Amino acid sequence: MAKKKPKKNTGVVIGEPKNPKNMTHFEGNNNSFRAVIALLVAVCVVPLTADVLTPDFSHQRRLDLKMDEALLRVNNELDSDVLVTWRSERCYQCFYQQLGVIPARPSPGQSSSVDFTVSTQHAITLQLNSTPDTLELCKLQFHFGEHGNYSLWMKNLTNSSRCSIVTDADPVNSYIPILVAFAIYVGLALMFLIGRKILGLSAVRGLVFRFSGSMETERLINSELGYPRIESPVTDSISPVPASTSKRLRSVDTFRGISLVIMVFVNYGGGRYWFFRHESWNGLTVADLVFPWFVFIMGTSISLSVSSLLRSGSTRCSLLRKVVWRSVQLFIIGVFIINPNYCQGPLSWNNLRIAGVLQRLSWSYLVVASLDLTVARGHLDVLTTDSWWSPGLDVLLYWPAWVCVLLLEALWLFLTFLLPVPGCPTGYLGPGGIGDMGRYSDCTGGAAAFIDRWLLGENHIYQTPSSRVIYATHVPYDPEGVLGSINSILMAFLGLQAGKIILHYRELPRSI
Repeated sequence: MAKKKPKKNTGVVIGEPKNPKNMTHFEGNNNSFRAVIALLVAVCVVPLTADVLTPDFSHQRRLDLKMDEALLRVNNELDSDVLVTWRSERCYQCFYQQLGVIPARPSPGQSSSVDFTVSTQHAITLQLNSTPDTLELCKLQFHFGEHGNYSLWMKNLTNSSRCSIVTDADPVNSYIPILVAFAIYVGLALMFLIGRKILGLSAVRGLVFRFSGSMETERLINSELGYPRIESPVTDSISPVPASTSKRLRSVDTFRGISLVIMVFVNYGGGRYWFFRHESWNGLTVADLVFPWFVFIMGTSISLSVSSLLRSGSTRCSLLRKVVWRSVQLFIIGVFIINPNYCQGPLSWNNLRIAGVLQRLSWSYLVVASLDLTVARGHLDVLTTDSWWSPGLDVLLYWPAWVCVLLLEALWLFLTFLLPVPGCPTGYLGPGGIGDMGRYSDCTGGAAAFIDRWLLGENHIYQTPSSRVIYATHVPYDPEGVLGSINSILMAFLGLQAGKIILHYRELPRSI
């Protein structure tokens, strides 16, 4: 009997017809399952394929956009060229910057267009002027959304022109990630509180106590049966020495921890959100609060630690040596480790930045800790509280330190507002650049920058300040300069005084 030749595989497997009498129940269910799969493919895959095959030109316009950017297409239907200028709402008293020139329409009924990339961090004011007479045609303010596509139409009416912005593609919601993260942390906090509440119930506590008691009993039985105890007269005579634990102030540790967490998050980009970046000049963001918080809590920690060390018998001279050595260490680490960018080459003194965050912390720590060692008292409970000035005792006890700090702050005010700066108005505090309508473009920082250039040299201060982002400054300016260290000392001293108040009322909680 001849063998049948095998059929060629055409690439599509089709089930051969079968006799219903020989079809099992499983095969019938299998065919039904295949029918359901085919229906799902027809419903889900076909529309998806249609979306993939159909070109989405608005999506293609988004491909080259980065974070905090949107695409703006300016369409001109006028017979003259149009100059487009812009100004950010965060730029105080700034003149308009050129965005581009839109050529006149090629013929009646048509329009010319040019695409621009605009920032989405803040609202922008757009001004359109005709060229070459620079006649203002229209002005409008708009806050663009991230990765959105917009069209600005310049239409010619009978006796005037009209501007309007149309949204071609909706922007993305860039705040969803931070909202999700916030919701997760809130959920974890609620779970912790609910779990703590459940564990506080008497029934749950009884179950936990029974379970822990049975586990302890089993452990004791195993210990007695499996590991016989060898008694030793030497070890039995030694009584365990209780470990001495130092009491910590939870509020101080919590506040310091929050400051450090935000500091790390900001230093690693802050999710590219504008409010997690330092403000260009005017204003205040979350990133600008981290350093003052840390300096304040550093002063509080100085007060608590110095008081504890004096109570334990340490001398002021030994503590002062430790303070000086720690300040020198912080300064050296900041200058030679944190500031240099070794990826750009070896360390060079020609462009080494001297000021910095750690350097300012070292100066603040040195001055405030030295003041505290001068006026600090080891014991406060021996002081009388019956006099009329006792309500202000926690502040008046340290009046010499207050006098020194107020004199330093008076020096800051004198230098800031009365020191003559060549080419700049006296007392100028602006960013320079395009701010103040560009009248003082080389006066960034005023007296503070002038003192840094005079003491440190222009090559040894910060070359790329945050004011370049919005105000387009070109003069080096160091935000951690010499003159600003006085204000850091003041913030640290206020934290020191807060620590003194805590120490003063620790034994008198009813007097708060």
